[in-house]
Amino acid sequence: MPPLNKLTKKIFSMYAIVEIAGQQFKVEKDQKYFVHQLDAKPGSKVTFENVLLLDEKGKVSVGSPSVSGVEVTAKIEQHLLGDKVIVFKKKRRKGYAVKNGHRQRLTEITVQEIGKKPAVKKAIPKVEVKKTVAKKPTAAKAPAKKESAKKPTVAKASAKKELAKKPSPSKSKKES
Repeated sequence: MPPLNKLTKKIFSMYAIVEIAGQQFKVEKDQKYFVHQLDAKPGSKVTFENVLLLDEKGKVSVGSPSVSGVEVTAKIEQHLLGDKVIVFKKKRRKGYAVKNGHRQRLTEITVQEIGKKPAVKKAIPKVEVKKTVAKKPTAAKAPAKKESAKKPTVAKASAKKELAKKPSPSKSKKES
């Protein structure tokens, strides 16, 4: 049986469930994770504020939808490509077979801290003095007239009727 202090450390370790790039991860301090590629340079720090659940030494706080005032700070180690995934589609007896593949872009991150957000001090709004500058009077432009594109539907219908009434010249030559 392992010593008691190792068991209690595992039971009462702090963890959080965080949404990172559209996926949920159970993260602990000083652990490495592979997530979908993030838009940051390797070596930079990233904070994730969408913490869905926080377990602090047995005290669990569940957010609705997220726990307020808690963030996870991580360091980006590197960007890399995942293992090759082969997508093979086939329909039997039809002569149809398609083979495609890809490698997912990943980012390796190391969680550095799970903790409370620093309190943000509300800044007192400064009163701005506006300078009034005399503007030159501009001539008011008349609104542009919109020409309505009405279709002469009646004229088309009457033109078709007139064509139908007129005898064609080829028929009149045959009759005479």
